Amino acid sequence: MAASAQRNIDFYSVVLGQRVVKVTVNFDDPGTYHLYYGDRVGSPGTVMTHFPWQGAARGVRGNGEAVATAYSIGADSLDYWRERLNEHGFAPTETQRFGHTVLSAEDPDGTLIELIVDERAAGLEVPVSWPASPVPAQHALQGFHSVTLWVSSVKPIADLLVGQLGFEAAGQDSDPEGTRYRFRGAGAGVGLYVDAVERPGKPRGRFGAGSIHHVALRTVDDSEQAEYMATLKQAGYQPTPVQDRQYFHSIYFREPNGVLFEIATDAPGFDADESVDELGSHLMLPEWFESKRSAIEQRVPRVVNHEYNVEIGGGTSGRPLQQTPVAEAAATAPQQPGSPSGQSPARDSATRRAGRPLSEARVALVLVHGRGGTADDILQLTDVWNQSVYAYLAPQAPTLPGQGPSWYPQSFLAPVEQNQPALDTALGRLEALMAELAAAGIPAERVMLGGFSQGACLVSEFVARHPQRYGGVFVYSGGLITLEHSGNLAGTPIFMGNSDQDAHVPLERFQQSADLLTAMGGNVDARVYPGMPHTIVQEELDAVGRMMQSLAFESV
Repeated sequence: MAASAQRNIDFYSVVLGQRVVKVTVNFDDPGTYHLYYGDRVGSPGTVMTHFPWQGAARGVRGNGEAVATAYSIGADSLDYWRERLNEHGFAPTETQRFGHTVLSAEDPDGTLIELIVDERAAGLEVPVSWPASPVPAQHALQGFHSVTLWVSSVKPIADLLVGQLGFEAAGQDSDPEGTRYRFRGAGAGVGLYVDAVERPGKPRGRFGAGSIHHVALRTVDDSEQAEYMATLKQAGYQPTPVQDRQYFHSIYFREPNGVLFEIATDAPGFDADESVDELGSHLMLPEWFESKRSAIEQRVPRVVNHEYNVEIGGGTSGRPLQQTPVAEAAATAPQQPGSPSGQSPARDSATRRAGRPLSEARVALVLVHGRGGTADDILQLTDVWNQSVYAYLAPQAPTLPGQGPSWYPQSFLAPVEQNQPALDTALGRLEALMAELAAAGIPAERVMLGGFSQGACLVSEFVARHPQRYGGVFVYSGGLITLEHSGNLAGTPIFMGNSDQDAHVPLERFQQSADLLTAMGGNVDARVYPGMPHTIVQEELDAVGRMMQSLAFESV
């Protein structure tokens, strides 16, 4: 994740000498670039990608994520890279790891980039050098060496990599953060190693600029990917359905520490819609976005690809510059931590926030936890949906005497007066959040609201009392608190899921709620799951994920 598209391009293509092999958009968020860097043809094992959220606040490294990416270099390139990084203002540190020299530096957003002296580098078949690279071919980065994960426990990583994906344990080494465990993949090419540093009891990472969203592992084709999917499902990892990423096909899954993995096919490749000689010269869009090309080109910021000396985005795509831009060190100076996120200072301090800052978001999701839960708990659902376009707001309920966090003291079926004044206060919290979003330029038709259990009851009641067109609503195991409502929801998509024997939400009340919201003009998809406990199942998560994708596309 990056906070500036141009600064990201300047670092990876000018400082590191990686070619921009594709300029496209995040398919889940078409208002954001997806920038790909690699060797001349984007060979597997060389490709680094970034989503730049303009002005995004800095993330914080922690457990449950990848924290560093390492490239291989030859021993005769060590002095060159030490001097080059210093010249551009990215002073590297130098350490030893498994007997090899490691140069470490942060990119402009704080992502750790490592260059590891690898005796194999001189014999690797990749990278395929590109003539316009500012780095001499003899010193070019030789593809990926390894990736470093920070985890609470190394056992789940070993179970995944060795038990399911064909890696082998390759030793241990000391690390300032804990014990470093290395796992080696099959083959003799690039990207052989996954390192996991065990940090028990340490905090989880906080996602933002500089954070690594996921780690991709390659597979040759669709059939091999299908084999991995079947194996992972059988082992309980719950991989996503196959996603068409235009240049490859992907599935995603998390291991128990929280690290997100992707398994991506080699084909079709980056030359599927551009010749190798033109890679990275235009904003490329999949067929399903072409109808919105003009809007997308206006929305994404203007950037310059230095290889071709052309402008892309900002309504200027493909326009040549009059002179070659000079990539100065100042253009890639590291951003200082704590940069402003653009969010309004006048906001509810008891609301947890994640995803896009409001100044950069086009769509938002308000998540409301249930009785005894927390805002942090329900925000974990965003890891499942993997929708980076959204600003997420999760208000925290107050702690009521003898109950823990609760929006109101009694059952939602109790007489309303028994839940006052807490109920009105809770509804007022949602009203205030909607007002904050509107003030930030995100109207109700681009806001989704959803919750679980008591939070679902609160959300459905709020929507019924304030009928208008919302971006979407979901009600996980909940129902309306009152059944006397009128007004027009104007086709708002509403997903509702409940068990047929939920002790907290009677099936009759669930069905009455669905009927009333339908009568008010909601486009209601109400599903009853026989024998389901009071919980959230994957089918419900998938249904809401599709609603979120649809709203993100409509908002371009």
